Order: sequence, then structure tokens, then C-alpha cells
Amino acid sequence: MTALTLCALALTLGVQPYDKAFDDAQAKGQPLLVLVGAEWCPGCVTMKERVLPKLEQAGKLGRVSLTVVDADADADLAGRLMRGNAIPQLIVFSKKADGGWHREQLTGAVAGEQVEALIDRAIGQQAQVDAPAATTAQK
Repeated sequence: MTALTLCALALTLGVQPYDKAFDDAQAKGQPLLVLVGAEWCPGCVTMKERVLPKLEQAGKLGRVSLTVVDADADADLAGRLMRGNAIPQLIVFSKKADGGWHREQLTGAVAGEQVEALIDRAIGQQAQVDAPAATTAQK
């Protein structure tokens, strides 16, 4: 995949650098979705060029802050995020009631339905955290 393709992906999917996506997730109170991959990885290319764009077109990625981390170009960050060495890894972080982060991941090239289910679970996790705050605010 060329740099031009990566730029096109970023524009199409609204992919942000990791730090910006993290800040965006916190500001918007939504989960952070991270794809860790590499340009030479066929499964990563499938996720970046086929699976995620289809989810974006269906409006499914608007509920998360999305970032892509290149395991070669940013090995330190990728190493902190990944569990195991296999790529692609699609990791979603959602807030927990104690202020920490709930982490879930899918490894390998997966179908859009699996990614959508992952996002739905993260949204549900986030809603559990937000619900008590809303109840307290109404009192």
C-alpha cells in the first residue's frame, strides 16, 4: 500500500493520529477503536481497504474515535497496544465506571459483522458508565 492509499484511507474514514483519537474519544465520551497493522500485511490491507470503509459507509464508525497504528512505523506504540504478535489487531477501549478502560480485541482479518458487534459491545460498556452519571445529574 502506498502513502497515497494511506492518505486516501485517512480522508475517507476520518482516521486520526492516536493521540488525537484518544483525546477525541475522551471529549466525546465514546470508545476508541484502534487498528494495529502493517502495509505488507494482507489481512491489514483487507481491514483498511474493505472492511472499515464498508462500515464507514454504513454509518457504523461514527460512534467511535478511529485510529490506525502502523506496527512498523510506530513499533513502540503498537507494542504497548497489542496482545501477542499477530496482526491485524482491532482493539476497542471503552470507559469503565472506575475511570479505567475496558479493552477488547479481534485478531486477524474479520468480517464487518464481527467489527460491528465489537463496536456495539463497547458502546454498551460506555452506556453503563454514562447511565449512573445521568441519573445523578437528574436528582
